[in-house]
Amino acid sequence: MTTSPERQMKVTMVLADHAQIADGKMFIAGGGWTEMAGPMPFAVALMIDVPWHATNAQHQFTMELIDQDGQNVTVPTPNGEESLKLDGQFEVGRPPGARPGSSFPTMYVLKIGGLPIAGGAHYEWRLMIDGETQEDWRLLFSTRPEAQAQTG
Repeated sequence: MTTSPERQMKVTMVLADHAQIADGKMFIAGGGWTEMAGPMPFAVALMIDVPWHATNAQHQFTMELIDQDGQNVTVPTPNGEESLKLDGQFEVGRPPGARPGSSFPTMYVLKIGGLPIAGGAHYEWRLMIDGETQEDWRLLFSTRPEAQAQTG
């Protein structure tokens, strides 16, 4: 059974130098870039529009960093090399008086330290919600070649 597009979760994802949520609003500085100069801290800003039928339920999300060959990027951890994955969960309730068929936004900021990733390469952050993903739940970026990163 397929769900109609208007009933699926809609996601907006932005790469930013800095992002934070305060007073129910997302504040983004240096947002919308697609090329990284080198290892630097940054943020992935997410806004998820949750449709009526998906409210009042627990949802799991995972952000995975994928390299240009379609492989998970691994990073050193105390337990050895592991895939870079960020996990979380959310539940959006329906406010009193909400009209059936409405959707409700929820926002997240994932702050990332400088990643040990190669220069001159392409990457993507891939979002999965409840084990499923969609084509537009991807955030593509590239890294400058090493020489450019040091001069630029």
